[in-house]
Amino acid sequence: MQIIACYSNKGGVGKTATAVNLAYAFAASGHRTLLCDLDPQGASGFYFRVKPSKKLTGARFFEDIERFAKAIRGSDYDNLDILPANMNFRDFELFLSQMKNGQSRLKKALKAVKSDYDIILLDCPPNISMLSENVFHAADAVIVPVIPTTLSQRTFRQLLEFFRDSGLPRKRIHAFFSMVQGIKSLHSEMIAEMTDAYPERFAQTKIPFTSEIERMGLARAPVLVTAPGSRAGKAYQALFEEIKERVNG
Repeated sequence: MQIIACYSNKGGVGKTATAVNLAYAFAASGHRTLLCDLDPQGASGFYFRVKPSKKLTGARFFEDIERFAKAIRGSDYDNLDILPANMNFRDFELFLSQMKNGQSRLKKALKAVKSDYDIILLDCPPNISMLSENVFHAADAVIVPVIPTTLSQRTFRQLLEFFRDSGLPRKRIHAFFSMVQGIKSLHSEMIAEMTDAYPERFAQTKIPFTSEIERMGLARAPVLVTAPGSRAGKAYQALFEEIKERVNG
């Protein structure tokens, strides 16, 4: 079982769209896949038309293995299950802060279902917290969408510094440029600057800013289902292939 986190310490960068499309791509390629939504807003579950279990609280998520497993829902797609989030997940921080060895609780919880899945994808809330520390320790790879702007550059540097200061291996971080608009000179300049600064961290694939991605909320389905031949669909498929090679390599 591999654990792959879709994470950014900045919101609004296309993190959930990436998690949803990567989860679908892994499942479509034959991998038994679980998409685990850790964000109380529950966007991943919404995209897949899956309603959450309101009984799965923060404490039960980490301690009640039976209830954790029962909260997993099937999706409309083969090989793809969803653990949808609910607003009770906002209690994660309080619960983890009160536990001994709180940094390892997520990994222990996910081990309960490791025999059922080849891939577990984590859709993470946009902050650096006790929960995100759990994610960093549990994940084999951390996929980071970065909009090519100055503010996104700053938050990406903060993430790299956090990994360095926490003794975490930065090789787990696999970034890519998201919501790219080729007509903007700033985007082109920032892509060149950040790629030069972190050549090993950035994937070659770039996800464009397109209406197909924005329509995911209306269609409630991945772009790889609704518009696989579009620029966005082809980009997500290419990102999947590149991430799979990076993680397995």
